[in-house]
Amino acid sequence: MFSKTTIATLYLRYFGFSKIPLLFFVRPSVEELSTEHIIIKIPLKRRTKNHLKSMYFGALTIGADCAAGLIAMRAIQKSDEKISLVFKDMKANFLKRAEGDVFFHCVQGSEIKQLVAQAIKSHERVQMSIHVRAFVPKISNDTVAEFDLTLSLKKKIILCKANGLLRSRKQKKEGKKQLGLLKKTTKQHKI
Repeated sequence: MFSKTTIATLYLRYFGFSKIPLLFFVRPSVEELSTEHIIIKIPLKRRTKNHLKSMYFGALTIGADCAAGLIAMRAIQKSDEKISLVFKDMKANFLKRAEGDVFFHCVQGSEIKQLVAQAIKSHERVQMSIHVRAFVPKISNDTVAEFDLTLSLKKKIILCKANGLLRSRKQKKEGKKQLGLLKKTTKQHKI
């Protein structure tokens, strides 16, 4: 019915609308998507332009955030664990004026997937530098900006009230299933 890039674009815009309105305001769209790489497009429109008619650096930063963040969010969703995602810091190099629709390319999908697995295993905050390249294909494939964002992940721990142990979301689900089975068997014995 819908392509995976269309679904990812709708998800990104819904996430922006409900959680980060500024992200929704610049109207990012997903152009290419795989487990290895992602390309996000931010159109050069009135709301993303600066006084020089090129893309405002704040809009460029949002594009880098979307590219690195969405590929990480997909890896977290596939893990079926609750993991908090935050960008610790960012370094940006603006090389040329972006005078057209800007595409943001991140190719570290497999490394991000490994970082998610490491966060699940260690229960500690883990970090990694993510590189995002911005270019304007309408003009040339030369890089207009480069971003290095430090992705920081930590698995959320849930306190289980039954026995006071710290447990993950998956373990909590399993515990609830077992508790449900226990309640059913005790009801049968009472009858």
